[in-house]
Amino acid sequence: MRPRPDTAPAGDPAAGPASDPAVVPAVPEHEAVPAPARPGRRQRAALAVRRAAPRSGAAALCGLALAAAFPPYDLWPLSIVAVAGLSLLTRDRTARQGAWLGFAFALPFFLWLLLWLRVVGYDAVFGLSVLEALFVAVLGAGLALTSRLPGWPLWGGCLWVAEELARDRLPFGGFPWGRLAFANTGSPFTPLAALGGAPLVTFAVALTGTLLAAAVLAALRLRAGAARTVRTLLPVAGTAAMAAAVIAAGYAVPVPTQATDFVRVAIVQGNVQQPGMHFLGRPMQILDNHVAATLKLAADIADIKTGRTPKPDLVIWPENSSDLDPFSNPQAYDRITRAVRAVGVPVLVGALVDGPDARHVQNEGIVWDPVSGPGASYTKQHPVPFGEYVPFRAELAKVIHRLDQIPRDFYPGKGTGVLKIGPATLGDVICFEVAYDEIVHDTVTAGARAIIVQTNNATYGRTGQPEQQLAMSRLRAIEHGRAIVTAATSGISAVVAPDGTIEQRTKEFTQDVLSARIPLRDELTVADRVGTVPEWTLAMVGLLSCALAIALGRRGATQTKGQQQ
Repeated sequence: MRPRPDTAPAGDPAAGPASDPAVVPAVPEHEAVPAPARPGRRQRAALAVRRAAPRSGAAALCGLALAAAFPPYDLWPLSIVAVAGLSLLTRDRTARQGAWLGFAFALPFFLWLLLWLRVVGYDAVFGLSVLEALFVAVLGAGLALTSRLPGWPLWGGCLWVAEELARDRLPFGGFPWGRLAFANTGSPFTPLAALGGAPLVTFAVALTGTLLAAAVLAALRLRAGAARTVRTLLPVAGTAAMAAAVIAAGYAVPVPTQATDFVRVAIVQGNVQQPGMHFLGRPMQILDNHVAATLKLAADIADIKTGRTPKPDLVIWPENSSDLDPFSNPQAYDRITRAVRAVGVPVLVGALVDGPDARHVQNEGIVWDPVSGPGASYTKQHPVPFGEYVPFRAELAKVIHRLDQIPRDFYPGKGTGVLKIGPATLGDVICFEVAYDEIVHDTVTAGARAIIVQTNNATYGRTGQPEQQLAMSRLRAIEHGRAIVTAATSGISAVVAPDGTIEQRTKEFTQDVLSARIPLRDELTVADRVGTVPEWTLAMVGLLSCALAIALGRRGATQTKGQQQ
């Protein structure tokens, strides 16, 4: 038989595929096309990394922007931009992806912010940065989960407060450095501290950032081709207006500063011979510096002709101004007594004093009277882990020999720092304690009419750390409506008014004396009265929003599975 005209012989190479579906060309077994191989685990991981790289890089840039919002740079608007950036990057991601983006955001942020720890070691910078970044990784997962909920900018703002709440308390009492509030001590948000403390300032900054992110998304949808009607323009205008309203809210908060009582204080900054870990130098050197500066102050007071320095009601020395225990070293005791008697008014002396046993030492502020000598004292309540005491010392000292530089642990105090110093009732807060909400709050509510921050920043001089700590004092002044006097061994010593204004400050690594008339106030702010209620309320709302997002996600997955079956 001859083949049909429309059907080519099976062996004809020009024929191509048979038009008759019943006719299938024979393919030799050795020419069969293999199925594409499934990528291996390493290939899939490499592909995932390549896909995640652009977002991870953007998250890292946002983290660096947030670091620039803090002192000594003080570019506070970048804190809003950074929050908005992280919100956009985590939107519609999985919880795992959000956690990674949060970590990628936080690690460069903390590495730059905490670079002052390099005097201890770059391993300390990296280790603490990784630990702190883990908290922000959890925040990133929460932001991703809640980004699908209606009202997600609000839940995102609450989650920032929840993250800081946990990080400020865990582990070993927490480490509050890097809170959004501390980047906004000179911004429109700062007055909100008088209503709800640092947590409310953080919430306002974070909410503004998430609202800005929502406005950007709405604008992008318009640009993608949506018709520009009132209905489509409303989300852009509405979210932008809400963000502006949050920023403006701070201007509506009154910051009370009126006072009827005043006290004149002198702040002595004796200076140290060298910065860094070994700032102490030879024994008695730092004490001699503060004695010499106080004797010069006494001479200036006595020089009636020049009238350069009015006589103060009290004098403040910084933390560690006596580098020897005056109670066990008669020479140190005598030199302090000589300086105090020369100036003729009570002096608050910072000293390291032997603890209740041979294994401990106490960081104290001691009221030294020119007539009766040493009297009331305050012992630092919150020693710094790995700086003033070593957790798990027996185990860690075997592998981290640097810990031997802390031979004795600091023994924590049990009470607030409310002290009667001359005619004034003041609250003593020592060094890093100014970063912890509860310590300053309890000191004020216990009766402190002004706050003294005794600090020793010689270890971290010229690293940006003193500026970051001074910013915290500015926020505390507004939060509690109290003047704050910062006395530092090597700087920055300062006088901060109740409205957060820095009225006087010293340069670093100079011997100097500041003299100021500060107000004494009894009125409590709203933040003093409500305490931690705003913080816990906002944090719980954020956590509940995550729980709701998880529940809705599981219900949606169950419904989808049922439809497929």
